[in-house]
Amino acid sequence: MEVETPSKKTIVDTHSKSKATNSGPADCHADGKKVRKFDPNAVRERPRIALVGTPNSGKTALFNLLTHSNQRVANYAGVTVDSAESDLRLESGTEASLVDLPGAYSLRPYTDDESVLADALQSNAFDGMILVVDSTQSERAIRFLIEVLDSTDLPAIVAFNMVDLAKSRGFDFDFQKLSQLLGVPVIPTVAVKRSGLSGLIKTLEETLGNQKRKKHALLPKADSTPTTRQEVAAQILSFYKLADEYLKQFMCKPGTPDYQSQKIDKYVLHPVWGALILIAVLGITFQLMFNLAQVPMDWIDVAFKWMGDSVNQMQSLPVALKSFLADGIIAGVGGTLVFLPQILILFGLILFLEDFGFMARAVFLLDHWMGKVGLHGRAFLPLLSSYACAVPGIMSLRTIESRRDRIVTALIIPLTTCSARIPVYTLLISAFVPNNPVIFGVRLQGLVMLGLYLVGTLSALAMGAVFKTFFLRGPRPPLLIELPSYKLPSVVSVVKGLVYRGKLFIRRVGTIILSLTVVIWVLVSYPSPGEGSYAAKLGHFIEPAIKPLGFDWKVGMALVPTFAAREVMVATLATVYAVGDDAAVSNTDKLSEMIQKEWSLATGLSLLVFFIFAPMCISTIAAAKRQLQSNGWTVTLVLYLFAMAYLASFITYRLAS
Repeated sequence: MEVETPSKKTIVDTHSKSKATNSGPADCHADGKKVRKFDPNAVRERPRIALVGTPNSGKTALFNLLTHSNQRVANYAGVTVDSAESDLRLESGTEASLVDLPGAYSLRPYTDDESVLADALQSNAFDGMILVVDSTQSERAIRFLIEVLDSTDLPAIVAFNMVDLAKSRGFDFDFQKLSQLLGVPVIPTVAVKRSGLSGLIKTLEETLGNQKRKKHALLPKADSTPTTRQEVAAQILSFYKLADEYLKQFMCKPGTPDYQSQKIDKYVLHPVWGALILIAVLGITFQLMFNLAQVPMDWIDVAFKWMGDSVNQMQSLPVALKSFLADGIIAGVGGTLVFLPQILILFGLILFLEDFGFMARAVFLLDHWMGKVGLHGRAFLPLLSSYACAVPGIMSLRTIESRRDRIVTALIIPLTTCSARIPVYTLLISAFVPNNPVIFGVRLQGLVMLGLYLVGTLSALAMGAVFKTFFLRGPRPPLLIELPSYKLPSVVSVVKGLVYRGKLFIRRVGTIILSLTVVIWVLVSYPSPGEGSYAAKLGHFIEPAIKPLGFDWKVGMALVPTFAAREVMVATLATVYAVGDDAAVSNTDKLSEMIQKEWSLATGLSLLVFFIFAPMCISTIAAAKRQLQSNGWTVTLVLYLFAMAYLASFITYRLAS
C-alpha cells in the first residue's frame, strides 16, 4: 500500500547543517569493456568489495579512479541508479572486484534505487566494503556509517573524501580518533585529485587479509530486530545520538557554511531571477550548439565530399560499386557523422552544468511548474537525462517513490528531445530557416532549435497533466532534494563524459546506421534506381497514409528505418537522393539544397512536428515496457504518441500550406 503526503517542497542545503533526505536521479553509463552489471548470485573467483556511501559523496569518482572506468559522475544526488562492477588491482597484484552501489541515506529503502543497496548488503555477496564520506557533510554521513557498520559484519574501511574542500572551509578532523571510535581504518582522500588512493588500496588489502567477518556492534545488541514503528524510531534516534557523540570527539573544528553558494543561490533560486537565469542558460546552450559547431561540421562535410568525389572519379571501379561506396556508405555515414560536433557541444555544456551544481537547482525551479500539472519535481531529472537518451532516463525512474508518478513519467519521457533527433532537426532547420541575427547576437536557427525543445518539454508536461487528471489520480509526494555546493567542474570528468558520448555516437554510426544504410542502398538501387526500385514500391505503399501530412514516397521510405534509430533518417534521405541524382549527395549542404528544391516549407515544418511526437525508437519502447510492467500501458504509450504526431503534423501542414 502506498502512503503519500500532500505536496510540500523541502530543500536540503548542503552548505548548512541539515537532516538527511532522499533525492533524485539521472542516467548512468559505463565503459562496457571494463564495467559489468553486478550479479550478487555470481560465483566469486576473487574478493568482491562494495563501495557504499551517501549520494554526492564522490563515490563514483572514486570507483572510476580505482578501476580506470567511466561511470557517470555529476554534482547532484542519485546519479548512480544501478550497481556496476569492475576489476581492481590491489597493491600486491591481486585481482579484486569493486562494486559501485547506489548512494543512500539509510538502509531502510524509501525508493527502488535505495532498496538496491539494502538488498546487496544483505545478500552475502561481498568480502569487504569501502564506506565513502563527504567530509563537508560529516554530520549526516557519520549517522549513515554507524547504521551500515552496525548492520553488517563485513571488514570495512572509511574513505573520508573531499578533505581539501573541507579544509578550505575550516573543518579539522582527528581521523585516528574516528578510526578508534568506529573500529575500522579511516583514510582521508580527494578522489578527483587521486590524493590518498594508494594508501586506500594498501589499507584495503591489509583489512581484507587481517580481519574476519564479525559484527561491528557500535550499538548495544538488541534482543530482536526492530519491527514496530516505535522500535524503528528508537533505533534511528540511537544512531543520531551516537553520531553526535562521535562528532564531538573527532571533529576538532566544525568549519563554516559555504557562503559563496548561498550568495549565488539568492539569485539562482529566486522565483523570478532564477527562472530568467534558467531560460538564459538554455538559450545560450542552443546558440553555442549551432554557432560553435559550424566550423568543425564544415570540416567533416568537406572531408566526406572529397571522399565521395574521389570514389566517383575512379574509372576502374564498376558503376554499381562506385554508387555503393559514394551514394551508400559515404553519403549515409557522412550525413550522420557531420552532427557529432553539435552533439559533443550540447553534452559538454550539460556535463559542465551538472558538475557545477546547477542541475539540482533546475529541479527546484521547475518543481513549482511541474506541480501545476500534477507531476513530481523529482521527475525532472529522468526527463533531463532523456535529452541525451530516453532509455537511461526511463531506467532512472526507480528513484521516484510513487508507482503512479513513475508510470506518468515513463509515458511522457519519449516527448523529450533526445540527441538522436538533433541530426534531423538540424538538417531541416538548415534547409528552411535562414540563420539571420535576431537580437543581441542571437540567431534565428538557434531560436528555432530552442523552440523545438520547448515544444517537446511543454507537450510532455501537458500530457502529464492529462494522465494525472484523468487516469492516474493521486496526491503528489513532497519534493525532498539536496542542493550540492557549487564547485568548478572537473576537466577530466567532463572530457571523459564527452569521450564516452563521442564513442557511443561513432559506434552507433559504424554499426546500426552503417548497416541500415547498406540495406537502404540496395532497396533504392534495385531492380533499377528511382521509381523502379524496391524502396519506391515500399514508399508508394506507405504514401496514401502519409500524403495528408505532405510527405511523398521518399519521406515515407526514410521514416521506416527510423524505428531502429531516429538519426538514420538523414542517412536514408542522403542515400535516396544520392542514388536518384547524377551528382552524389556527399555532404549535408548538397542534401539541404535538394530538400529545398523538392519539398515545400509546409512539408519541412510538418516533418519537424512529426518528429517531436512520434515514438520512433524501439529501444525506448522496450525500456518503457520493462518499467511500466504492463502491456496495456505500453500499447497506450505507442498509440497516443502516434496519434499526437499524426494529428499535429496534419494540422501543421494544412496551416503552413
